[in-house]
Amino acid sequence: MQIYIDTASIEDIRAASDMGVLDGVTTNPSLVAKEGVDFHDRLKEICDVVPGPVSAEVVSTESDGMLEEAKPLLEIADNIVIKLPCTVDGLRACKHLSSNGVRVNMTLCFQPLQAMLAAKAGAFLISPFLGRLDDLGQDSMDLIQQIRTIYDNYGYETKVLAASVRHPMHLVECALVGADVATVPFKVIQQMMNHPLTDSGLKKFLDDWAAMNTPSSG
Repeated sequence: MQIYIDTASIEDIRAASDMGVLDGVTTNPSLVAKEGVDFHDRLKEICDVVPGPVSAEVVSTESDGMLEEAKPLLEIADNIVIKLPCTVDGLRACKHLSSNGVRVNMTLCFQPLQAMLAAKAGAFLISPFLGRLDDLGQDSMDLIQQIRTIYDNYGYETKVLAASVRHPMHLVECALVGADVATVPFKVIQQMMNHPLTDSGLKKFLDDWAAMNTPSSG
C-alpha cells in the first residue's frame, strides 16, 4: 500500500520524505490556509520535495470553473493531480481532464456508486473518507471493501485512496481489505513505527551492552 501525507506543512512533508517511505501528497486550500502561504507557491514547494503525485484541489462547484482552475495548477509541475469533488459537475470535469491525459483525484466519496462512476470517468484516484463515516456510526471499511470488489470485478484501474485516516488501526484495516493508497497526517506516519515493546526491547539491549562494556571496579 502506498503512503501519502495529508498536509500543507512543508516541514512535515520533508520529514516524511526523509523517512524514505513517502509516495505522494494530498492537500487542499484549507490546509494551505492554516500555513498562511500562497496556495500555488506552496504547491510548487511541495512538488520540489516530492516526485510522486501531489493532489491540488479546486474550489469551484461548476465543471467549467473546475477546468479553469485546473489550468494554472497543471502548470506548477508534472506531478500535479487535480482534485475534484464527487459531484455531477466533478464527474464532468474528471471525464474532460482524464480524456486529455490529466490525472484526477475524485474526493469526498462516501458510497460505492460514486466510486464506480468516477472510475468510468477515468479518475486516477478515488478518495473515500473513513473518519467522517466512522463519526456517523458507519463502518468505513465496508465502503473500502465494496469499492475494491467493484473495481476488481470490472477491471477498473482507478486506485482506491483511503482518506480521513485518523489512527494506525485505520491503516491496518485498509491494507487488509486492499486499499491501494492511504493518505494520513504526519503524526499517524510517526505512529506507524511506534510500539512500547520495541522501545523496551531496545532499551534492554542498550542497557545490557553498556553493562558488558563497563569496566568492573577493583
